[in-house]
Amino acid sequence: MGDEDVIRRRLLIDGDGTGDDRRLNVLLKTLIKWCNATDESAEESKSTHDRMLAQLAQCEFAVTKSQLGADMMAAELESYENLSKILEEGIEIAKKNIEKSKADLAQAKTVRKNRIEYDVLAKVISEQPDRKETLDQLSTLKNELSSLEATKQQLESRLGLRKKQFHVLVTSIHQLQALLDEPEDTDTAIEDVEMKDAIES
Repeated sequence: MGDEDVIRRRLLIDGDGTGDDRRLNVLLKTLIKWCNATDESAEESKSTHDRMLAQLAQCEFAVTKSQLGADMMAAELESYENLSKILEEGIEIAKKNIEKSKADLAQAKTVRKNRIEYDVLAKVISEQPDRKETLDQLSTLKNELSSLEATKQQLESRLGLRKKQFHVLVTSIHQLQALLDEPEDTDTAIEDVEMKDAIES
């Protein structure tokens, strides 16, 4: 058996290195010796018996100590597992909070952008005249346009009349010129002009 096997066996038998296997071996040897002893006095037998009881008490104490240590380690392991679960839950909650914060930040950026655009539009709108004023101006312009149209029609009517009158005047001038050029027909031409003017008027 190699050194490693010996060490491994001793660790399996005496895991925490408190010498329990040696105590048990000594107790077993003492018990066998005490049982086989026939020439011991009562005092020596009682001393051996007391020593075995003390060794047994030490072994029981070691067992109790090991059991308490095992229970403590199991409790610590359970505590660590619970703590690990709490940490995992905390990490998940933190991740969710981070995601929510990202979403809130994106929404806040959108709201801020919309608010800036709204302020710009509100400023542009505030610089424009209000609806009532615009409608009043539009109504005034329509009235002015109607008045201008009526004035235009009147002027066109007058212009047409003046053109007719001018045409009559030019015609009369030509006729008078013709009368001046032909003296012998003056009376007849004058009568024709007067008759034409009377008809046109």
